[in-house]
Amino acid sequence: MVLQAPFVRTEPTITWEALPTDFVLPDDPVENIQQPPLAAALTDALGAAGRIQPEMLVGSNFALVATVNKKIVVKAPDWFYAPQVHPVATGIIRRSYTPNLDGAPVAVVMEFLSEEEGGELSVRSTPPYGKLYFYERILQVPTYITYDPYEPSLEVRCLQNGRYTLQDANMHGQVWVPELELFLGIWFGERLQQTMNWLRWWDRAGNLLLWSAEQAEQEHQRSEALGAKLRELGVDPDSLI
Repeated sequence: MVLQAPFVRTEPTITWEALPTDFVLPDDPVENIQQPPLAAALTDALGAAGRIQPEMLVGSNFALVATVNKKIVVKAPDWFYAPQVHPVATGIIRRSYTPNLDGAPVAVVMEFLSEEEGGELSVRSTPPYGKLYFYERILQVPTYITYDPYEPSLEVRCLQNGRYTLQDANMHGQVWVPELELFLGIWFGERLQQTMNWLRWWDRAGNLLLWSAEQAEQEHQRSEALGAKLRELGVDPDSLI
């Protein structure tokens, strides 16, 4: 008779240690040509609305680091937000972010699902850790967002009692992201000559956060309308400059 010891799952030992200067960060290729523009558009809208402050860190494909059972673990989400980070010295380029060491814990992480199984929803609890497990159990990120551009579909999970719970969308298909105090939803349209489904932010009142180019176009239209009105009144707008 073969005796087998009962399986006992142990919780990982997590520490927050500085990344060695000679540590080689992963350089995974982008799996979908839409991913960089999606991430850039999210950040652009926040910046244009004045919602990114110097003490914050917003990044994409950027290394988030934890030491688990004395081994360094790195994940590079498609987009993330940390509300308060320690500044780096002048001339130093930040190459990674270790929560609780380099600043506050990461508040929001977003992954764009790959066409092949990429582990974005994996709960694998042994190396290589699944991304959902890593964000939920190791980094304990309050809000984890996954977007499937092939459907398209959006899911927002919030940490409750140590586990992620799917959040319901409102009547417009938008989901509240509490750490940013914004709704996130899918919007079909054109940006930088790319027409596709984009992820966009709305404020609590339902106002769409404009991209910087949209803001510039809006200001241009207002200026043109004002100029036309002045001409109707017999005033040359160029003479007022």
